[in-house]
Amino acid sequence: MARLTEVTDPADPRLADYRDLRDVELRKHLEAEHGLFLAEGEKVVRRAVEAGFDARSFLMASRWLDGLADVLGPSDAPCYVVSEALAEEVTGFHVHRGALASLQRRPLPAVEEVLAGARTVVVLEDVVDHTNVGAAFRSCAALGVDAVLLSPRCADPLYRRSIKVAMGAVFTLPYARLDEWYDAVAGLSDAGFTTVALTPAADAVAIADAVDGVDRLALLMGSEGAGLSGRWMRSADVRAVIPMAAGIDSLNVAAATAVACYVAARRSR
Repeated sequence: MARLTEVTDPADPRLADYRDLRDVELRKHLEAEHGLFLAEGEKVVRRAVEAGFDARSFLMASRWLDGLADVLGPSDAPCYVVSEALAEEVTGFHVHRGALASLQRRPLPAVEEVLAGARTVVVLEDVVDHTNVGAAFRSCAALGVDAVLLSPRCADPLYRRSIKVAMGAVFTLPYARLDEWYDAVAGLSDAGFTTVALTPAADAVAIADAVDGVDRLALLMGSEGAGLSGRWMRSADVRAVIPMAAGIDSLNVAAATAVACYVAARRSR
C-alpha cells in the first residue's frame, strides 16, 4: 500500500513535483526534465493509474484517502497527506478536488504505430491552448476517433490543465507527435488517408459532403487564431466548412473538432 506520510512544511523537498502548478513555463521545464506529469482530482488520478501510468507520489488531504483507497492500496508510491491550506500554498491554487498525483511519462509511439489500423484521425496544427487540446481529446475519445496527431508546436496533452479538461481521455486515446511539419499532410495522404482541412474559406464544401463515403479520414484542425497554415491547406485533399448561421464565420477549434468528429462518425462508408 502507498506509504502515508503527513507533511506540514510547504518547503518540504518531497513536495517538489507539486510546486507552482500555475507557472506554465516552469512546469514545462520541470516536467520535461524529470519525465513526469500531474493528474488532478479523484476521477482523473484513478484513470491515470488504471491506464498503467506509474505513480511517483500522491498528494492529498486526509478526507480524500478513503475515496482513493482502491488506488492507493496496490501502489508502492508515497502518499503525502497535507492540509488543504498547505496544498494551496504549495501548488498555487485551491485544490478543490482534494487529490493530486505525480506520474511517470511513457515514451510516445511513432506516428506509423498510431495510424496502423486507424480509420479516423484528428490532426491538430499549432493548437497552443492547453484547454483546447484537452477538449479536443475528450471529443475525439467520445466520438470514436482512433488517434490524434500533434504538430511539433501543439500544447502538451499531459499538461495538468489538458488532462483535467479531457477528463483523462489523454490516457487512453492513442496519440503521437509529428516529427516534422512541412510534409506531414502529404505523408498522411501517402498512408492512405483522405485529408480534410477544416476552414471557413469560400471554396470549402460542407463537412458532411466532404467526409461522405471516405474510408480512412484525417481531419485537419488549425490554431486558435490563424487556423490552418497555408501549407497544410494547399496539401489537403479537400477543404471543408461547418455551415454557420448568418453573421458567424467559425467555431472555436475545440467546438469545431467536436462537430467534425460527430459528422465523421456518421459518414457512410
